[in-house]
Amino acid sequence: MQDQVMQPEATTATQPALKGIKVLDLTQFEAGPSCTEALAWLGADVVKVEEPNRGEPGRWGSSDRADADSHYFIYYNLNKRSVTCNLKSEEGKALLRRMIEKADVLMENMAPGTFARLGFDWPRLHALNPRLIFAQVKGFAPESPHANYLSFDMIAQAMGGTMGVNGHPDQPPVRPGPTIGDTGTGMLCAMGVLAALYQRMTTGRGQHIQIAMRDAMLNYCRTPMSRQAGMTEQLPRGGNTVPGTAPGGLYKCAPGGIDDWCYIYASRGNEDHWRRLAKTIGREDLIGDPRMKDPVTRGQNREIIDAALTEWTSKRSKQKVMETIAGAGVPCGAVMTTLELLRDPDLHARGMMQTIEHPLRGPITVPGWPLRMSDTKVALKCAPVLGADCEAIYGEWLGCTAEEVKKMKQAKVI
Repeated sequence: MQDQVMQPEATTATQPALKGIKVLDLTQFEAGPSCTEALAWLGADVVKVEEPNRGEPGRWGSSDRADADSHYFIYYNLNKRSVTCNLKSEEGKALLRRMIEKADVLMENMAPGTFARLGFDWPRLHALNPRLIFAQVKGFAPESPHANYLSFDMIAQAMGGTMGVNGHPDQPPVRPGPTIGDTGTGMLCAMGVLAALYQRMTTGRGQHIQIAMRDAMLNYCRTPMSRQAGMTEQLPRGGNTVPGTAPGGLYKCAPGGIDDWCYIYASRGNEDHWRRLAKTIGREDLIGDPRMKDPVTRGQNREIIDAALTEWTSKRSKQKVMETIAGAGVPCGAVMTTLELLRDPDLHARGMMQTIEHPLRGPITVPGWPLRMSDTKVALKCAPVLGADCEAIYGEWLGCTAEEVKKMKQAKVI
């Protein structure tokens, strides 16, 4: 089979970047599904392969309705299709092997060793389909002493550094709210899959991709690690500040609610930021103050700047603070909540927030794919209900008739 990715086109018609790439998705929860969802948003045909009764645990583990998939599942499985396959049966394993022979990419993030025990280790997969790219996300590297430990997002963040650098200097570490351990790992894995697809055009061979969630977190800690590298003592947590920089932190805004904050930052590399800021808040007197002469000195006198800024910001809404200060050419951003973002008119106007129709839940607002490509346009589609595409996919991929699919259902193979 010839690669159908990145081939030159003789037409001006727009084609999704990964059109024709077949992905078998045996992932669950978030780290793996984030990777395969990214591939789907780039145009790949991503097929979730799930056990026939309830599907992957992300569907039902946190759902508020017994009759409908969770919002969590829907968010991480947009633009995919779904089939069921009973891998506890020999017939189900045989069916999956037939699918693997047709696939470009296979991905799983089951507990350590599970997929291999089912008979799908890399040597056997490579023998089945030498062009297959097999991607695995695990909590820890297989050669590490923690290889068999189970992991979720917060475990990866604890072990990989992102939790340890987060929080205030005199307080315990704080788990970052965004699920970097899961989605952050999935995005790095997607990069590996794309590179392997490109390399396959030259070599004709697939390859085995592995990424450990703990290891991925180190990649996201390079800035604090770079600060630690020059120190012999432990780097303290920085809270909301930027070490050695003022201003650089959160400032209270009107009317003083728990979410009324703006982040204001004057870069150490651009003195114009500080001068513009002082003029904007009516404190030109601070520009010539010897305690404010350079970034290092300002950092030593942070409390003076913080008091002046808070006096000004506390009388204005966070939206007005951002509009005024950012409009003056100073880095500033209002702290937005998840509810505010779901309702943000700018995000909706640009398609970063879209309302989709779920067959059971009805309208649901979901975030879209942030990457914009001039020649790849993929419309946002709802996550599939369990087994919704068995007849279509087993027909398209394997040539099964509707009657054959019906018999597999009756035999509990799917």
